[in-house]
Amino acid sequence: SSAASDVYKRQLEDEETMKDFSEAVADVLMRLEPGEVVSYGEVADEAGFPGAARAVGNLVRSTPGLPWWRVVAKSGRLAPGHEQRQAELLRGEGVTIVNGRVKLNNNPQTSLERT
Repeated sequence: SSAASDVYKRQLEDEETMKDFSEAVADVLMRLEPGEVVSYGEVADEAGFPGAARAVGNLVRSTPGLPWWRVVAKSGRLAPGHEQRQAELLRGEGVTIVNGRVKLNNNPQTSLERT
């Protein structure tokens, strides 16, 4: 694991920090609109925890009710072990998937930045 993820692992062991992290990530994810796909790192950055992409993945995986299918690896790769279901959900929202990957720069909305 990277030095950044080790730092976040230690910080997130603190209960209050974990609560803040969880709430911030959930807030970012709940603002995603159908068809909007972002990377774990983008979610971490937007939530105010840069470098915590792995922690975002762990939270998304373990928290029911979050739109997990709208989050992919920075390469566009779908969630390992959940590719078929994730692809089905994303395609239902109009997202194009080729060879198990989302082309992040070709989807109508792929950034958390709002104008």
